[in-house]
Amino acid sequence: MLREILTHPGRHPDWRECFLRQHARMHSACLDPQGGGSLEDAVCENAPEEVLRRIPPRGEHSIAWVLWHLARIEDVTMNVLAAGDEQVFRREDWPGRLGVDVVETGNALTPQEIAALSEAVDIPALRAYRLAVGRSTRRVVSALTVSGLSRRVEPGRLERLLDEGAVVEASRGLLDYWGRRDIAGLLLMPPTRHCLVHLNEALEIKRRLLRP
Repeated sequence: MLREILTHPGRHPDWRECFLRQHARMHSACLDPQGGGSLEDAVCENAPEEVLRRIPPRGEHSIAWVLWHLARIEDVTMNVLAAGDEQVFRREDWPGRLGVDVVETGNALTPQEIAALSEAVDIPALRAYRLAVGRSTRRVVSALTVSGLSRRVEPGRLERLLDEGAVVEASRGLLDYWGRRDIAGLLLMPPTRHCLVHLNEALEIKRRLLRP
């Protein structure tokens, strides 16, 4: 439904409301003023920190990595690529609060680096950072117009992500992917579908780790 609406936003005056409703469900419930369900809360509730940090046997990711990856991807695509603004990560000094020296989205981390990030990151701060990113996304989308949805991603903004270390050379394919999208295309992936895919992955990680 969201894909149809954002493909033809002129036919759907409620396009923004539809996006914000689906977006809220991907974050902590406190992001949704209407009190809808939260997939992130479903992942984190009744899961002690050691579960959020662990990578299951034969697995690739931890829940902590999933939350990091989702927050960083949404931050850079919505704030830099869509709005031409500063990353929440940089403008609110989140590196010092998260307790790690990782800057990139997490795509190019080795298994050892994923494990180290998962072990070291401050989990409450990580969830707070992701919430801050979600709130910023909603401000960005609230300022968008229908005509703005068809605007292509500016090449200079893509290069900024390399300059700032958010995307590294090994992950340059991300820039190629985002560079082929308009703003509506970005809304259909990083802050919505991408979150749905990885939060379902996180639910499966939690199920595996808590399985009797």
